[in-house]
Amino acid sequence: MPAVLEARSITKRFPGVTALRDVSFDLQPGEIHALCGENGAGKSTLIKLLSGLHPHGSYEGELFLGGAPAEFHSVADAQQAGLAVIYQELALVNELTVGENLFLGCEPRRGLLIDWDLLWRESGALLARVGLGERCDHYPVQLSGGEQQRVALARAFMNRPKILFCDEPTGNLDGDTAAVMVDLIFGLNRERGTTLVLVTHDLELARKCSRVIRLKGGAVVSDETVS
Repeated sequence: MPAVLEARSITKRFPGVTALRDVSFDLQPGEIHALCGENGAGKSTLIKLLSGLHPHGSYEGELFLGGAPAEFHSVADAQQAGLAVIYQELALVNELTVGENLFLGCEPRRGLLIDWDLLWRESGALLARVGLGERCDHYPVQLSGGEQQRVALARAFMNRPKILFCDEPTGNLDGDTAAVMVDLIFGLNRERGTTLVLVTHDLELARKCSRVIRLKGGAVVSDETVS
């Protein structure tokens, strides 16, 4: 079975800095990967590249999806191919309700008008999956950090990604909230076979993953199964 995603000899340069150096690895269907490394190791650059934020042509090397060459010229290209990201800094619009945030940019429509009944019904169902079923009409500022991350996860459920990248999913959360978030993320893997990549400094979280990919100085220094 081909890898769901494969990177071959990826090098990403910025003026005066080489952020990624000849990075190669593969992601297998349904696996949970931990992506580890110190600050400045290249983790964020790699995620931005894989998710289309650094578009094809701005780096050297090749990406493959299911064995076929992949070129992401934008975030929309990557999303259409089944890749999604939950960033540590969540991009929620405080002036919109949680339900509106979920469907921002892809609002259901009836003709030229937004189908508000469908939006509230669908957003309520999605939020119920992450324990926030009664929060559709709340605003992001009314939610805790952990609850805002659940909103981002609900958005991932909506897009049904093949691969989900989570940037420090437990980084700003207390122990109990972090445990709930991890259970929800791993539940997405169990339920849909979604391949997960968790960018993390949390060694306990890394031990729960299938494999650990470690970056140092922009290069892969180890790629091993947890066992």
